Amino acid sequence: MSLTFCTLFSGSSGNAVFLGGDEGSLLIDCGMSCKQVMEAMREAGLQPSTVSALLITHEHSDHVKGAGILSRQLHIPIFATQGTWMGMEKAIGPVSDRDRVVITAGESFFLSGFEVVPFSIPHDANDPVGYRFYHKRHSVAVATDLGHFSQTVADALYGTEVVLLESNHDPDLLRRNPHYPARLKSRILGKKGHLSNEDGAGAAVWLAESGAKHLLLGHLSNENNTPDMAYRTTHAALTAAGARVGEDVSLHIAARYRASYLYQLV
Repeated sequence: MSLTFCTLFSGSSGNAVFLGGDEGSLLIDCGMSCKQVMEAMREAGLQPSTVSALLITHEHSDHVKGAGILSRQLHIPIFATQGTWMGMEKAIGPVSDRDRVVITAGESFFLSGFEVVPFSIPHDANDPVGYRFYHKRHSVAVATDLGHFSQTVADALYGTEVVLLESNHDPDLLRRNPHYPARLKSRILGKKGHLSNEDGAGAAVWLAESGAKHLLLGHLSNENNTPDMAYRTTHAALTAAGARVGEDVSLHIAARYRASYLYQLV
């Protein structure tokens, strides 16, 4: 009996996460093409045929680009909030009534051996959610696209063993970026934008203190961050708080264009 957790893609270019258990597997988001997501699974030694459902966090293209095609190709349902469905229906194409499942933040449900707990996240989308999953004695969570680390998010993540946590940008790099208009910068820096390295580091400390054993930093900006900056910022914060990185808690960066850090919890 084991639980497998692996990011297939993570970043502003596209996101997809694989979660496998004894009774089947789930995908969280499909922000790359269906072909790319299927290939990433196979390259990581994961079987697309085991996937029984696709769960969507919110309707932005880097989370739903390939969702409709993947659902139709694998004949699997899509789970999303009503607001997310309203925002993504045109983008993902036709989905049968059977495969269109509406969920509600705060209301858990059971799927392929997992208890799934969607929780509200502060992001500029139509009713976006993160997800915490329980399987036997383990729990893992996906918590990206956070304008800030709200109390709702903190409560939802308390005691989670493995967390995919956003560390999107360095604020100074973002402010100096000549390619980003002022309005976009304000959106990213706002309370419903994206979590900075510093704020992500603060969240990481809280998570480690609440019992997290594995932290995977994801959804890094391609232009306003680097893996080294994100890692060093969180590593320094954890160390300053007294955590021994590599012993008390592991810390890694999710790769942008490939599967990375396959966690296997037995």
